[in-house]
Amino acid sequence: MFIKRQNQFMKDNSAQRFTLSGIGILLVISAMLNGCKNDKNQTDKKVNTDSVKPAAIAAFTLNRSNLTSSVKIPGELLAYQQVDLYAKVNSYIQKLHVDVGSEVIAGQLLADLEAPEINAQVSAAESKLKSQEAIYLASDQNYQRLYETSKTPGTISKNDLEQALAKKRSDQAQLDAARSNYRETLNTKEYLQIKAPFSGIITTRNVSAGAYVGPSGKGSDMPIFTLQEHQKLRLVVSVPEAYTSFISKNTEVEFSVSSLAGQKFKAKIDRIAGALDSKLRSLHIEMDVINTDRKLLPGMVVEVSIPLGSNTNAFVVPASAVLNSTTGVFVIAIHQNKTVWVPVKTGRTDEGRTEVFGLLETGDTVIAHAGEEIRNGAAANNYSIK
Repeated sequence: MFIKRQNQFMKDNSAQRFTLSGIGILLVISAMLNGCKNDKNQTDKKVNTDSVKPAAIAAFTLNRSNLTSSVKIPGELLAYQQVDLYAKVNSYIQKLHVDVGSEVIAGQLLADLEAPEINAQVSAAESKLKSQEAIYLASDQNYQRLYETSKTPGTISKNDLEQALAKKRSDQAQLDAARSNYRETLNTKEYLQIKAPFSGIITTRNVSAGAYVGPSGKGSDMPIFTLQEHQKLRLVVSVPEAYTSFISKNTEVEFSVSSLAGQKFKAKIDRIAGALDSKLRSLHIEMDVINTDRKLLPGMVVEVSIPLGSNTNAFVVPASAVLNSTTGVFVIAIHQNKTVWVPVKTGRTDEGRTEVFGLLETGDTVIAHAGEEIRNGAAANNYSIK
C-alpha cells in the first residue's frame, strides 16, 4: 500500500513539473513576440519621426502703418450758460411772473420786488434836484443881469461880476451832483425788477411772494431763480495725461447717454484748457453741443469716444510679435538667418496691433509669434513670410 501511494505521489509531481515547464515556455515565447513587436513599433516611430520636418516659423516684413484708435472717457453735459438770480437790494417779493420750467427770453420780467425805503430815497433825490435847479436858475439869471449892466462903464465893479460868476458855477456843480444822485436812486429802484439776462429755462425757484430777499449772504442764502440755457450745451471731459498729445481742436468726437440707448451724438472740440489739472493730472476740454430738440439735459453723464491721431514715426506690429520678458520688451527679427532680439518700447494697442519704437527699419523680417523659446542668435533657416 505504501509503495502504491509513493508511485502515485511521483506521478502527480511529474505532472505538475510538466505543467510548470509548459507555462514557462509559453511565457518566454510571448516575451520574444512582444519584443519583436516593440522593436517594430520603435522602428516605425523612428521612420515617421525622421519623415516629419519642423514647421516653418511665421514671419512678416516690417512696414510703417497708421494706427487709428479711440479712447472712451466719461464726460458731463452742462448748460452753456447758467446763472443764479439774487435780489440786488434788501426787499420783499411782491410778485413772481415765472416758475420752474418756464421758458423765458432775454430781458423778460421775472419778478417784482418791493422796498418802501427806496421809494422814499427816490422822492428825496427828486426834491433835491428840483431845489438845485431853482437855485442854479436864480444864480444864472443874476450873473446875466450883472454882465449886461457891466457893459456900461462904471456901473458894476469887476469884483461883483466875478463873485456872481463863481456863485453860478458853484450852483451848477451842486445841480450836477443832484442829478447824479437822482439817477443813482432811479437805478436802485430798477433793481426791484428781476429780469432774465439771457434766454433759457427756469430750473429752480426758491422763494414765494412776500419772502424777504437780498444780496447773497445778506438777505438770503438761496437764489430767487436759477436760469439755464438748454438749446446749446457744453460737453466737458477730463482727458488723462497719457492721451493729451493726441488732442487737438476741431477733432470730431462721438458720445452717447444711457437714457437714450442706441442713439449717437457728435460734437467738435472747441476749447482746450492748455494746462493739466494739478490734482487729477488731466486736461480739461469742452465741446459745444447744439440741442434745439431738447433731447439732452444739463447734468447728464455721457460716454465720449475720442479718436486718437496716428503717429507716422512708429512701426505697427501684431501684438503677438511683442515679447515681454524679464529683461525687457523685444521683437525678434531675423537677420542673416539668425534671430535677433531687438529692444523696443511699445505705444498704443488697438485690435491686436501695437505700436513699437526701436532700432528697426522698413523691410526687416520679424517673427509673428515671439516667445522666449526662440533664443537670441539661434539659427532661423526655416521661416515663411506672410
